[in-house]
Formats: sequence, C-alpha cells, structure tokens
Amino acid sequence: MSLALVALALLSSTDWPQYSGPSGDRSAAGELAARAFPGGGPRSAWKVPLADGFSSFAVAGGKAYTLVTRERRETLLALDAASGKELWAAPLGASEYDGGADAGTDENKGGDGPRSTPSVADGRVVVYDAGLGLACFDAASGKALWKHDVKGEFSGRTIRWQNAASPLIEGDKVFVVGGGVDESLLAFDLADGAVVWARGDETMTHATPTAATLQGVRQVIFFVQSGLIAVEPDTGNELWRTEFPYRTSTAASPVVHGDVVFCSAGYGVGAAAWRVEKQGEALVPTLLWRAANKLINHWSTPVAHDGHLYGMFSFKEYGKGPLKCVELATGEERWSRDGFGPGNVIRVGDTLAALSDAGELVLVAAQPGAYQEHARADVLEGKCWSMPAYSDGALFLRSTREGVRLELAGTAGQ
Repeated sequence: MSLALVALALLSSTDWPQYSGPSGDRSAAGELAARAFPGGGPRSAWKVPLADGFSSFAVAGGKAYTLVTRERRETLLALDAASGKELWAAPLGASEYDGGADAGTDENKGGDGPRSTPSVADGRVVVYDAGLGLACFDAASGKALWKHDVKGEFSGRTIRWQNAASPLIEGDKVFVVGGGVDESLLAFDLADGAVVWARGDETMTHATPTAATLQGVRQVIFFVQSGLIAVEPDTGNELWRTEFPYRTSTAASPVVHGDVVFCSAGYGVGAAAWRVEKQGEALVPTLLWRAANKLINHWSTPVAHDGHLYGMFSFKEYGKGPLKCVELATGEERWSRDGFGPGNVIRVGDTLAALSDAGELVLVAAQPGAYQEHARADVLEGKCWSMPAYSDGALFLRSTREGVRLELAGTAGQ
C-alpha cells in the first residue's frame, strides 16, 4: 500500500458542524497526513470568491456553510463540500455595522461583513446575524424553518460591531446571548424554534458560548460582560459564575480542559484560568492565575492539548503576533514564534493547523518542548480572522475575499 493510501486510511471523516468543531474544543480526531508541502503548496480541490466578512466554514453532510455579504444583506451560503459549487443561498438581515473600516483601504481594520459562523445539526442550519436575527434553515434545500428577532422579541441589545458570536447547538437546543432584562441568555428548541428558557440580566460580548463537562456536569458557559456564567442546558439554572473584566470587546470563547476553564480578552484585559471544583452539590471556580494585559487572545480562541494551550496570543500585532504554547495550570509560556498575527489555530491529532491573518497555513507539532514546524504555504488572499475547519482529510479555510478546500492527504510522503 502506498504512503498516500496509508495516510488516507488514517484520516477521520468527522464533520466540523460548528465554529468550535465536532467536540466544541477546536480539535478533531485523526492525523494530518502532511509533513511537508509539495512545490506550490498543498493541493486545493477548489477555491471560490467569497465577499466580505469573517465567518468561518461549518462542514456537515457533504456541504460547507458560511456567511457572506450580498446586495447589502448578510447571506447564508451552502456550497458542495467536494466541488465548491454553490447549492443554495438564503438572505438574512441587513449588512449594517459600526466601528469597521473599508477593507480595501486598510485590511488591518477588518472592513465589514458577517462575523458569525453557521451551526449544523439534524439536517438544520442555524445562523445568528449581526442584528440578532436567529434563523434556522433546512440543510438540503435552504428552506426557512423558523426564526426569531431577538431585538424585537426579547428586548435584545447589540453592542459595537454588532453580533459576532455564533449560535451554539448542544443536543436538541440552540443557545445564544443578546436578550434584555431577565432574558439575556436564551435557549431554543432546534426542531421548531420554541423558547425553552430565558434567563438573566447580562450584556453580550462577541464570544461564542462553550459547551463542556466539568466535574461530571454538562453545562453551557457564556462569556458575557460581567464574566463567565455556566448554566444547566435543560433549565438555564446557574451552576457557577466568576467575574472577569470587560473593555471594548471580548471575542475569544472560553476554553475548557479537564477541570480548568481559561478565558482571555484584549484592550488591556489579559487572561485567567480557574479550576472548577465540586463542593457538596455546588460547582465552585477557584482562580489558578491571572495575567493582566498578558496572554491576550483578541478573537483567536486557543486550543488545549495535554495540559497546554496553543494559539495566537497578541493584540493588534497584525502580520507579526506570535503563536505560543502556554502551560494551562500556571500560565507559563513554553515557546513562542512570531509571524502569525490574530489568525486562528485548530488541532488534528498531534498537529496544529495554524492560519495566519495574512493567509499563510502552517502545520506545527502540538508539543510543549519546542516549536517544531512541519510545513508552510501561502493559501489565501485577503484578511484571515476566521477559524479553520477540518473534515474528510481536508481543511476548509476562509478570508475576506475567498474560500478554499485544501487536500492534506495528497501531500503525504513528501
């Protein structure tokens, strides 16, 4: 059997159905086959133009979903995952923002466009647009199934740059934040959109919620302006909370690894980690460490593996900010390599797939001893502030200008 066929046999066919991947921790089973790229970089199965924004791909059921701007509206696209052909498109709310800039004149200010990523489950695609419009579509046809206007129905309150958080699907429910007094945190039935519960008086951030199991208890963790709040998925009842500063924007999601929860924000805030312990029937977070104005994840949520965080830790260091390895229990840096900017990183097996903000894909060993680079190639034009997605041995990557499917199996044995 050839090396390429061996590599293909090892690759996982797991979908990447929402922003944080199949397990909610930005990782996937299997192994990236590539340990070096051939001349010209990894083979692309397709590359298509995609207009504006920082929406990532969600990949499920043979389709790749993302949001773009069309005719001044945010628009949900369904592409054939194998060919990149557009299968259907569904218009959402108006593409109206504040605080952005013309990407054509200064891409380091980002420009405007959709910032949220679709979520897919049970033949349904759920999107949460900039104006807090929550909508569900049939994954096969694009037919609208249900929708909610969180602003109008739940006294929703947008913030500067509007919504950037993605809807979280956990089990048979959809979770978002953005409502008003006594209905800030919201859970909806995935099948029909019925309100399951509405709780709290919290102000949203740009961070996508995280679903995780801590001390044997399944929970949804919201990163709001007061800090972290964990709730029971079925009832919305609060399990624990901890304060954390808010300034201007918080956009990286909480990271859960074992019994430790990590979060980070820009604008002078920095990072912190807590160990969540069980005391009787209660869950109690205990601060492990706090790094004020250090270990900043602007919007680049790191991935945790074997007690370490791997991610882009920087603030407005476009094109030059580092990829770092940080020990989760202590906050101590293990290694750092400049030249990534505020991109994003995921893990497939023991390999990191790091997408720089300038569109460079770098494969790096997920190990704390030293920075070990396997391969590097320029793969996209435009600004890349989106999360990579991995499915069927391929990476699905987005920029403000285009999207691409890269076949990693085809470079095995180089």
